[in-house]
Amino acid sequence: MQRISRPPRINWQQSVESQGMSYHTIDDEPYWDETACYLFDRAEIDLLENVTNELQERCIEAAQHVIDKDLFDKLQIPAHAVPLIVDSWDKDEPSLYGRFDLAYDGHAPPKLLEYNADTPTSLLEASVIQWFWLKDLYPDADQFNSIHERLIEAWKGMGISSTVHFSCVADAPEDFGNLEYLRDTAIQAGLSTSQLFMNDIGFEEVEGRYVDLDDRPIDCMFKLYPWEWLVNEYFGRKLATARMRLIEPAWKMLLSNKGLLAIMWELFEGHENLLQAGFEAGPFRDNYVTKPLLSREGENVTVHRNGQVHEVEGSYGGKALVYQQLAPIPCFDGNYPVIGSWIVAGESAGIGIREDRQLVTTNASRFLPHYFT
Repeated sequence: MQRISRPPRINWQQSVESQGMSYHTIDDEPYWDETACYLFDRAEIDLLENVTNELQERCIEAAQHVIDKDLFDKLQIPAHAVPLIVDSWDKDEPSLYGRFDLAYDGHAPPKLLEYNADTPTSLLEASVIQWFWLKDLYPDADQFNSIHERLIEAWKGMGISSTVHFSCVADAPEDFGNLEYLRDTAIQAGLSTSQLFMNDIGFEEVEGRYVDLDDRPIDCMFKLYPWEWLVNEYFGRKLATARMRLIEPAWKMLLSNKGLLAIMWELFEGHENLLQAGFEAGPFRDNYVTKPLLSREGENVTVHRNGQVHEVEGSYGGKALVYQQLAPIPCFDGNYPVIGSWIVAGESAGIGIREDRQLVTTNASRFLPHYFT
């Protein structure tokens, strides 16, 4: 694993925009960053693929454990959401995708930082944008990236016969870019689709159905919108009776909760791809992090390192925490990369890399492409 500096492509902005990425620059700083890339060898890629599949299996076991032992309170999942979770689990509702965030330096075993199992983004750049970068600059090399093809096949295997409505919040360019990309993969899979924003969804009280702006029932919806928000909103309380299928399914609430890290350590203590984690400070004295059970983009993550404390600002303060051993994230020329390893239909599908000048990856962290030889 190497970080290689190189000049960006001429007119790279126009190139990525033509591929659907309008959010390549955020607050006048590059989000998509071509001034460097990461190089792996085939053995490292094989390892990342195998570890990702291993972690997916362990997460599924942990989810079953939570259900079997009725540990929903530990994850602070509200009681009214539990039947939705159990019902979707018992029906074995299929999952489309997810993203593990891993610490890896090319030498020690990869370590799980967290699982973005419900609303992961950086998908378009991992699937499409870095692929065309590779074709332009390293046409004879390879890339760990079968995300696009696997998404199309996954949609085909979903058993969907109705129109799929795709929804996210308005005024969120990154979310919308990811949403439209996923919608495109569904269209390529032969599905009928429609797009609307979350605040445009209505509820027809007489029929007890969610409806779109044309008053058509929403039978199936892909939502780039967190489950924990949805179940605590007025409309979310109607889900149990509304006869609407949601992607991702409700059981993903178990895997997207950072309390899962503590559950997994209890079940698989000492696993080489896990970091020690728990719900109490307990053995953690220094060199650890605290994370809210439900937070995004690194918000309110607090790093305790060599007696120093640094907290990322955010809107999740004052919430229940999970404690986790500080990960050995490598440093390349002052940059800390985190590998986002994608799961599609339950299997490893490729990686994308975010890096920052600090240990915690946030919404301002840059995305760098990769290749392997």
